[in-house]
Amino acid sequence: MSDKLELTEDQWRERLTREQYQVLREAGTERAFTGAYDKLKDEGEYHCAACGNLVFRSNEKYDSGSGWPSFYAPVEDDAVETKQDVSHGMTRTEVLCANCDSHLGHVFPDGPKPTGLRYCINSVALEFEAAGDPPVGS
Repeated sequence: MSDKLELTEDQWRERLTREQYQVLREAGTERAFTGAYDKLKDEGEYHCAACGNLVFRSNEKYDSGSGWPSFYAPVEDDAVETKQDVSHGMTRTEVLCANCDSHLGHVFPDGPKPTGLRYCINSVALEFEAAGDPPVGS
């Protein structure tokens, strides 16, 4: 990624729903087992709901039983960024969209092969594009 999408907080509020803003811009979390994509098994691509950046594909999605969509790898290494998160009395690794710095979820070292990682992502932070559908944002 070269140039990051940078908007004012007012612009983000206009662009996102209240729930999306709370998760994507304020690092919130949707309740487990409530998101639209937790059990979705359709083939396709997952884009950042804030900016449309392609971040995950269904090929790397699996059912972790955690209550959130889980992936063992992003679509490309540079599609997401990570940083240490010490909120809520825990130390975790936060997953951010590499294009707009929006909070997507967290990554944990308890996933399946081949990576051993579990990208635990909020459904509200994603937009799904089914295989064969027009691109997100068109």
